[in-house]
Parts: sequence; structure tokens; C-alpha cells
Amino acid sequence: MLFIYNFFVQIASIVLKFLALFNPKLKLFVNGRKNVFTQISNKINSTDKTIWFHAASLGEYEQGIPVIEATKLKFPKHKVVLTFFSPSGFEIRKNNTFADLTIYLPLDTSANAKQFLKLVHPELVFFIKYEFWPNYLKELKSQNIKTYLISGIFRENQAFFKWYGGFYRNALQTFEYFFVQNESSKHLLQKLGFSNVKVSGDTRFDRVISILKRDTKLGFIEHFISSPTALGMTSTTLEEIKKTTIVIGSSWAKDEDLIVKYINNSNDNLKFIIAPHNINAQQIQELKNSIVPKTILFSEKENKDLASFKVFIIDTIGILTKIYSYADIAYVGGGFGNSGVHNILEPATFGIPIIIGPNYSHFAEVTALVNLNGCISISNQNQLNDALNLLINNSDERAEKGHICSTFVQMNKGATEKILNQISHNFQ
Repeated sequence: MLFIYNFFVQIASIVLKFLALFNPKLKLFVNGRKNVFTQISNKINSTDKTIWFHAASLGEYEQGIPVIEATKLKFPKHKVVLTFFSPSGFEIRKNNTFADLTIYLPLDTSANAKQFLKLVHPELVFFIKYEFWPNYLKELKSQNIKTYLISGIFRENQAFFKWYGGFYRNALQTFEYFFVQNESSKHLLQKLGFSNVKVSGDTRFDRVISILKRDTKLGFIEHFISSPTALGMTSTTLEEIKKTTIVIGSSWAKDEDLIVKYINNSNDNLKFIIAPHNINAQQIQELKNSIVPKTILFSEKENKDLASFKVFIIDTIGILTKIYSYADIAYVGGGFGNSGVHNILEPATFGIPIIIGPNYSHFAEVTALVNLNGCISISNQNQLNDALNLLINNSDERAEKGHICSTFVQMNKGATEKILNQISHNFQ
């Protein structure tokens, strides 16, 4: 089975190089891996002690940050190597300050796995949530390198639990310990004979809670949400007179179609901040052109009276978390797409009621918040209108749902501590 798998990996590497000629994202995927081993050699010496974290993409990176930070405190003399599989994660977080070296993970061939581990020579390895690369796991096991899965999720439809999944089940033997998000994942692993499993929860809760300790102030947002006469007032006074602010985060075209129709028919006592998932210049301009009320882009904000605008489109990345701290209501996009809704925990930690699209069933935290009535799922324009009108016009409803969200986040913290306690016990 491994032979067949390796054959298809080799075929895929050839096909990807061809497709990269026509697809910008695949071009990043292919070109980003060309000099990985040279990058490692330039940053990691043979005498360095290292810890390796692997994240598929941006969401897994966010889950890994609390553990990376805690691990660095526990092992301050170790260098941290962070790998990404997807360009959507790497390109956004390649300049992060958490890791000593951030690179693409070379494709999962036997030769790449051996070369990678020879150069990185990690003492500890963490795979975040999923991505079980057989050649890397096989080599890690053969070298007896302690390997952990953190914030893991297992479902019955995965290959591990099918009659044909023996090849994949064997790969799981590598893990020293599985830290999973829920009891169902634990039970599934126990059915396979694994007892080295702990329900630690989702480290993303620790990640978003830490946001509350940081400075989230953005002066230009304060300017935008205020009335023109509010400039120079204290934050307390500003809170009293600022207009109701609705933040639309990580929106896609379908989300924006609904939101724009609402904006174009809304009253003057509202402010809208839209942070699209895709900040392609042409798409941003098309979005702006579709909005009737006075609208400004982040890239146009210099020397402008932001308070005179009703809609602010954020055509940059990296500041959405801080923007959520100014929201009265949050709409989180992605819920009309196949991949599902984006991260709702960031607005939730600020105690903000949340509206999402209909596709969220694969996300345990979203399902929980919908069931708790902190989050409202909508499927069409009328439902969006009703949800926004309810939250805008009923401050008690808005406060209650926001409280549900913030309490939910606080109640689910602690995964990082559970993981580090177990690792301390194992890593002697």
C-alpha cells in the first residue's frame, strides 16, 4: 500500500508543476518548496535543539500558537520550526514571530521525510488537528522521535475507520499521545486500540482568550465609528455616542451579496466594516461599487474624514481580530461555501452576537453556539434582515447573545495546560 501511495505522490508532484503554470496559488505551492532544504541548512545547525510544529493552513496555525508559546517557555533553548502545507497559511504567516524558521513542508516522499528530519533533527514534533503524512510518520517512528497530535478531530467517515484503512491506521502508531477536541474522537481512537488519548479540548479557545490581554486599539476605526463631533472625546463618551457598528469578517461573494442589499436599505444610525476573505483589487472595487452609501477603502483612508463614511472596506490583512473588538454585531463569512464558516471564536471572545451562513455542521464550536443561541444561522436575505434588525433594535437581546458567546469561550479554555502537563510527564 505504501508503494501505491508513493507512486501517486510522485505523479502528483509532476502534475502540480504543470498546473502551477496556470494557477497562482499552485505556483506558490510549488515554488515555495524549491529551496526548503537550503533554508533549513541556513537556519538550523547540527548542534541546535529543535521542536517541529506542522500546520495544514491558517486555522491550524491559530490552534498551534498557544502550544508554541507555552513550549518555548518550557524549552527556551530549543528552536521552533513551523511548517505549512497550504499557501493560504504560509503566505499570511510566513513572517510570524513565534517560530525561528517558518517554511513549507516538502511533499510526503520517503526521501523528503528522511532529508527533512536529518536537517531539522527535532526532539519533539506536533501535528495540529489533522494531516497524517505516512512517510513523515513512518520516519518519525523509526527514529523514535516523540510525536503528538494536538486539537485532533476524528470522524467515522475517515479512512482510519474503514475496512481498507489499515495503511492509515498503522501511521497512527507513531503518536506518543493524541490530544483530541471531543469525546467522540476519543472513542473512535479507543475502538482502534489506542489508550494514549486525552480530551484536552480546542487550543483555539486559549488563543482567542489571550487576545483580551493585548492592545486592540485602532485609532482609525475609532474615528470611523464616531460622529464627526466625537473626535477628541474620552473612550467612555465615545462609547455613549458612537453608532451601532456591524463588522463583516472573512466574507465571500454570497455573504457580500446579502450584506450589500441590507446596507443599501439601512438607516443612518449604522456603521459597517467589511473585511473580505479575498482582497483582490478588482473584486474589492466591484464590492465598493455595489454599495450605495458613502464607502471608503482601508487603502484610501489617509487624510480622509473617516467619520463621514458609512461603510469601511478593509482591503488588507492582519487586523480583523482588532476590528472585532469594536463591533456591536459580527457577521462571519464562509457559511455559504463548501468549506464552511470561518473562525467565530475571535468575535465571540469579545462578547459579540454573531450571524453566520447555513454551512457550519462540521464545526463543533459553531454548532454549540448556535444551539446556545449566541450565534444565529441564516440561509437567505429575509433571515439576514430579521437577524440584524433584531440585534440592532433590541439591545437586551444583543447583550444576552454576546454574553453567551464570551461565557462559552471562557468555559472552554485550558487545552494548552492539559497538553503541556502531559508532555512534561512524557518528556523526561
